[in-house]
Amino acid sequence: MGRFVIVIGTQWGDEGKGKVVDLLTERAAAVARFQGGHNAGHTLVIGGHKTILSLIPSGILRDGVRCLIGNGVVLSLEALFREADMLLAQGVPVLERLRISPACPLILPSHAALDRAREAAQGVNAIGTTGRGIGPAYEDKVARRAVRVADLYQRDRFAAKLGEMLDFHNFILQRYFAQPPVDFQRTLDQQLEYAERLRPLLLDVTGALMQLRSQGANVMFEGAQGAMLDVDVGTYPFVTSSNTTAGGAATGTGMGPCVFDYVLGIVKAYTTRVGAGPFPTELFDDYGEHLSRVGHEFGSVTGRRRRCGWFDVVALRRSIMHSSVSGLCVTKLDVLDGLDTIRICVGYRVHGETLPGPPLFADAYAEVEPVYEEMPGWTECTVGLRERGALPLNARRYLERIEELIGVPLDLISTGPDRDDTIVLRHPFDS
Repeated sequence: MGRFVIVIGTQWGDEGKGKVVDLLTERAAAVARFQGGHNAGHTLVIGGHKTILSLIPSGILRDGVRCLIGNGVVLSLEALFREADMLLAQGVPVLERLRISPACPLILPSHAALDRAREAAQGVNAIGTTGRGIGPAYEDKVARRAVRVADLYQRDRFAAKLGEMLDFHNFILQRYFAQPPVDFQRTLDQQLEYAERLRPLLLDVTGALMQLRSQGANVMFEGAQGAMLDVDVGTYPFVTSSNTTAGGAATGTGMGPCVFDYVLGIVKAYTTRVGAGPFPTELFDDYGEHLSRVGHEFGSVTGRRRRCGWFDVVALRRSIMHSSVSGLCVTKLDVLDGLDTIRICVGYRVHGETLPGPPLFADAYAEVEPVYEEMPGWTECTVGLRERGALPLNARRYLERIEELIGVPLDLISTGPDRDDTIVLRHPFDS
């Protein structure tokens, strides 16, 4: 019997999900994206060659793996085909492997214009979005005015819905943000041109997944961003606009929750965050500089420098709870090589009183003081190690302490960016 496995980030994104999905799809028949848009950044390194994906599932480089984009993804056709053309130039038969749900809401140029205008108007209070229109597209979906992929193939219906949407968007752009409007005819012609190229890729993704289930196939469900950015249970309002927790895999593909067999949480051996929002363990010293420099902590989509800090058990426990995480993959362990001391945040304290868990709202983090445990570091190099026994003693003790604190097994350990630089202790596709 095959297994349906969900892969999510358990911090604030950028945990290395792309590499892990690419590695595990060696045993998968399909990979399905279930939320987010082209604000994701998944970096794959195979034989030293780097490929950065933001929308197309990370299994696209594997022969014989179907890549599916589910209804929970907001879709920019411009970004889709830009990414597809990049892969085609590398010899990847992307158009043979990729299929897309007709129920995906479209990201239009006006969504990106609204996103950028809103962030600029917020000034120092900006959330730190990618400015690619993801948030406004999800707003239109919830407001039931979204234009979806299926609408493209009924020209009159599409033109009418697009006209109504642009009237609304341009009113806000011009009257509230004092920005220029987005042209209707240009947008209409552009989207209809993309539609003809898109037509062969359309598929009932839910039906395809149910067929794979009946055939006993292994399927990977790939999340974007991280669980602490979930719109409902993350560090609100400094969150993304979709459900990044495991429940999004069901709603974002049309599957029922009982079909899933395992949830793999990806977590860095330290913590990072891009953009604004609370970050209790953030470092501004030499340790933080080391994590940033050695970890190459710059966003693969935006190029923004990531904020870096110590491993946060409190936030991770909450992520595990929200997503029923079965096992964890720790990434970037090698970035800690050479540190004399390593800290783990084991609690939050406010005015001397220990909190039972993370605060519900960002404002409540203002006076949070992290409580740390210190552990000795290691000087040995862990890059590329593929056996747990080969790890330095202090590295093994560090991982064992994390496992004790969170109560969830560490099933994989990543020791470098290449897909093969991984210690597999328990494979998610094994019963």
